[in-house]
Amino acid sequence: MKILHFNDIRIRNKFLLIYMFSVFLPIILTNIIFYIVTTENVRDQKIKDYELALEQIATGFRQGVEDAAGIASVLYSDAYIYQLLNKSYETPVEFISAYINNFRDINKYTPIYSSVDSIHLYTDNPTVITAGGIYSINQEMRKSYWYQTTSQSRLSYPVLTRNISETGELDQFVIVRELDSNHSALYEKIMMINLNDRFIKQSFTNKTFEGEVYLVDNLGIVQYSTDPSVDPAKSITRFESINMNEDSVIMEETYQLQYLDNWKLIGVIPNENLITEVQNSIYSIIYLASWNFVIPTLFILYIAGNIHLRLSTIVKQMRKVKDQRFEIIEGKMYRDEIGVLTSEFNRMTRKIKDLINDVYIVRIQKQELELEKKDAQLKALQSQINPHFLFNVLETIRMRSVLKNEMETADIIKYLAQLLRTSISWEDEWVTIGKEIQLIYAFLEIQKYRFDDKMAYEINVEDGLEQCYIPKMTIIPFIENASIHGIEPLKGKGKINLRIHKQNNLIKCIIKDNGVGIKKEKYKQILKSLEDEEVIGKNIGIRNVSQRLKMYYGKNYELSITSNELEGTTIILVIPANNHMVM
Repeated sequence: MKILHFNDIRIRNKFLLIYMFSVFLPIILTNIIFYIVTTENVRDQKIKDYELALEQIATGFRQGVEDAAGIASVLYSDAYIYQLLNKSYETPVEFISAYINNFRDINKYTPIYSSVDSIHLYTDNPTVITAGGIYSINQEMRKSYWYQTTSQSRLSYPVLTRNISETGELDQFVIVRELDSNHSALYEKIMMINLNDRFIKQSFTNKTFEGEVYLVDNLGIVQYSTDPSVDPAKSITRFESINMNEDSVIMEETYQLQYLDNWKLIGVIPNENLITEVQNSIYSIIYLASWNFVIPTLFILYIAGNIHLRLSTIVKQMRKVKDQRFEIIEGKMYRDEIGVLTSEFNRMTRKIKDLINDVYIVRIQKQELELEKKDAQLKALQSQINPHFLFNVLETIRMRSVLKNEMETADIIKYLAQLLRTSISWEDEWVTIGKEIQLIYAFLEIQKYRFDDKMAYEINVEDGLEQCYIPKMTIIPFIENASIHGIEPLKGKGKINLRIHKQNNLIKCIIKDNGVGIKKEKYKQILKSLEDEEVIGKNIGIRNVSQRLKMYYGKNYELSITSNELEGTTIILVIPANNHMVM
């Protein structure tokens, strides 16, 4: 499977990726994180507020109970009450007189403390009349709920419990304590302080606490609740049995007082109440996020569309240029990068069109004419002279020279035939250096024969290079130029040195002569012809060699010519070393 590179993605899609990863996802993540963090912070703050409100409820209820318990402690130590309830009265008038003198001051606490509704005294003294807050303890009362639930604890300290109404339902909250401070067991005496129902309701009603409140005793039974579905007055309900949502938050305040030992005030808050404010603001968050999406989206789509349209126009025009329809892009040239690219494309299109019309076509026509001319000349030459005829004639002359014992002439004819055969035959474009040296040797021997002792030569080839391949007739054109243009015009003796050696993985050829050299202007023309690839005068041989080397090796070759007039010429050729024929 081909892996898609980032640069293969269209620019419009790149803008969409930029939008996705730089705008869309960051905004989504930012808003989600903001919403989560805000929700948690609001939830934690709400819980703290509700805990504070529940603490206020618990404190208010505790203070009311403490007030009632304080009254119970005061009355517990009141000697007049014990005197009133322990005395045996002979007549009701005697009791009424004692009641007026002793019990009347008890009710002074009722208007002072809002939590206290009334104070009742219970005794089993048969001489005490049941009236005005004093009641008789009989068998029926001993079976009552409050009497039985406080039978043990009320002996030591005040106990909070609930009274039973005439209908059998739980009624008022009461503080109960047995009056036995002087440890007199003559009669049983019990004090009951009834708590005000209005106080109870107000204590457990708090507008800042938006949940349900449950007052649970030490046995886990709900004694009071603001929950309409739970009515402790009608049935015994344990807090664990109440159905509530799993995500509700439960908080509690535990009482450590003797008369409220292990009683708990439990508050239950539905989870939705904790995040109501955040939920109300979610629409504002969505509204702001939508604008954060819409504006960047429209802006990026506009920019991406603009860039895509302009680049598509350039690509479309490039395809026309590929089909040789050189049309420029019309319209205003802007100053941004695409505008600069458009301007440069138009300039390039005009330039290419001018080059094709002014140079390329003319050059093609000229080359076609030259090719036709050379082809005609070659055909004419081939029709006039048969190469095999020439080889046979030269071989016949060589054999006659051998028969006449003219060995020098025979060798020269052999070298001439070898040169002629090599120059005509181009079946093999690559030859070994050894074969190239044989051809050079044949040429130099012919030249030496022509000029007798005027020319000498020296050839040095590093061992192992004879089997390396080079393009055919690469070196001999330089040897020919050194002989004809360097040594022949020289008045004295001349010498040609050829050295071939290996340097790293390259073959270095040095052709040096001590001939007349090259005139300065001519030398410049030769160098310019090599750079401009133009045919100048008689230097077509050097240019052809340079062109062939460029065709075979590209830029992986070096050709340098150094010449000073009357001092000789040095040519250095560096080509890659190949141990095999290159196709």
